[in-house]
Amino acid sequence: MQINRLFEIVYILLDKKTVTSRELADRFEVSTRTIFRDVETLSAVGIPVYMKKGRGGGISLLPNFILNKAVITDAEKEDILSSLKAVKAIDLNKTETTLNKISSLLGESETDWIEVDFSSWVNTQNETDVFNIIKGAILQKHVITFSYSSAKKQTISREIEPLKLGFKGGAWYVYGYCRTRNDTRFFKLRRIRELSVGAEIFERKTPKQIFLGKEVFQEDFVILKLKLSEKVAYRVFDEFEDYEQEEDGSYIVEIKYPKGEWIFYYIMSFGSHCQVLEPEFVRKEIQVELEKILEQYI
Repeated sequence: MQINRLFEIVYILLDKKTVTSRELADRFEVSTRTIFRDVETLSAVGIPVYMKKGRGGGISLLPNFILNKAVITDAEKEDILSSLKAVKAIDLNKTETTLNKISSLLGESETDWIEVDFSSWVNTQNETDVFNIIKGAILQKHVITFSYSSAKKQTISREIEPLKLGFKGGAWYVYGYCRTRNDTRFFKLRRIRELSVGAEIFERKTPKQIFLGKEVFQEDFVILKLKLSEKVAYRVFDEFEDYEQEEDGSYIVEIKYPKGEWIFYYIMSFGSHCQVLEPEFVRKEIQVELEKILEQYI
């Protein structure tokens, strides 16, 4: 369609500054005469496009036209482009094209100060596939079903109305209304298997915010008081806001953590560099788990 070709011509001119009529004709598979008519059309509606004949000539836009017409500040422009670069990290389809077009519309900008990658170091393909499938279901408001491995070591079939995808605590979640539990729930994408998008359409309203003012997990929490060796000081700085350093170089820290077996996995991630000080019942559970592990190596 001509309207699409006209927009594309503007994008190309914003990006390349000057293009020959032959280059545009070849790109759109039309005649140079058609390109000349397109240039006349753009000029007629107020786009400052002009043609220069001879060597080094071609079709161009007047410099700074878009920037002069923009109603946003330079700071706002930086925010928009930086946000688009962050969105690009999700590996969404056509984000690169969107970024290029918006960058051209807003003009050149120094946005190379930020680079974001939400993917994990391993097993990224399955999570990416699940992400894209659920994204499509959210946009089209389709009910989805899947098998889910819960923290209680149960694999349960779930049917939900997906409302939002969210990233928190180093992991992607889908937030939606769970028809199995008759309530809203968060589901970690890495635990989803046998995902299927149904034909049924739902009409539930999407909330503006899903993390603010509520806990992602429904489980109870416990306050862990830990003593960490100075050899894991880097993790103290990464994971704890408040800490005290002892004379021997170790650190005393506290963290609010959901109850369950993941407490053991978290503490053991520090290896021999962590000692649980409180609460007492967690100390005993750690001791029991360690004894079970030792039995496998005797």
